[in-house]
Amino acid sequence: MAEKSKPFFWYELMTTDPKKAAEFYSDVVGWSAAPFGGDGGIPYTVLSAGQRGVGGIMDMPEAYKKGGGHPAWVGYIHTPDVEAAAEALKKAGGKVHRGPEDIPDVGRFAVVSDPQGAMFQLLQPNGPDQPPVPAGTPGHIGWHELYTSDWKKAVDFYSGQFGWKKTREFDMGEMGIYALFSMDKDEVGGMMDRPAQIPTPVWQFYFNVKGIDAATKRVSDKGGKVLMGPMEVPGGQWVAQCQDPQGAHFALVAPVR
Repeated sequence: MAEKSKPFFWYELMTTDPKKAAEFYSDVVGWSAAPFGGDGGIPYTVLSAGQRGVGGIMDMPEAYKKGGGHPAWVGYIHTPDVEAAAEALKKAGGKVHRGPEDIPDVGRFAVVSDPQGAMFQLLQPNGPDQPPVPAGTPGHIGWHELYTSDWKKAVDFYSGQFGWKKTREFDMGEMGIYALFSMDKDEVGGMMDRPAQIPTPVWQFYFNVKGIDAATKRVSDKGGKVLMGPMEVPGGQWVAQCQDPQGAHFALVAPVR
């Protein structure tokens, strides 16, 4: 039997105002926000869709601020062995910036980047895995998009490290090739060479909402910005790229306008 791919399964916002950010995303995406009751000592807000946790919000760490970091979403990739995953990532040209180390009551993690510099985290969680949710479920993450400096090398890296597979390519003219990828059976994201307005390689995450027009209005009404869209994409879905009031980028995807 083929080994299962290792997916993104948790999403975390590092920001300058966790309380206001929690209020903003609760209004825009429909998440409920609650403090995490662990023993980590760092205030942490868990975001849930229904009864299922999907992500968290925390203050930007001091080391991250001093290094020039700005408010941003980061994704966690599931791994059964964070030490082995971090070592394999280094051998493939990636970097380990912190860890591996323990998060009390959560699991063992490492802060890493791919060979082109896009940041993400590895997490070996405590406890059983949760079952997948149906594609398009409101409040969950509907798409993962990587802006990189060399999409072909990025596809090779993530395929080799985590078992993801390139499924097809779209030629977007002046914007170049958009390579779609799957984790196991489902297409869940795309990779492309970054446009000039994106200064460094980065992952962007699309949050599922019921209707794109109502959601982008909530973004604007609550102090965020709509940077692109709404626009229809292949498959009939609607997307918009946005910025929250503290400056973090995110995107929305919906089945209808």
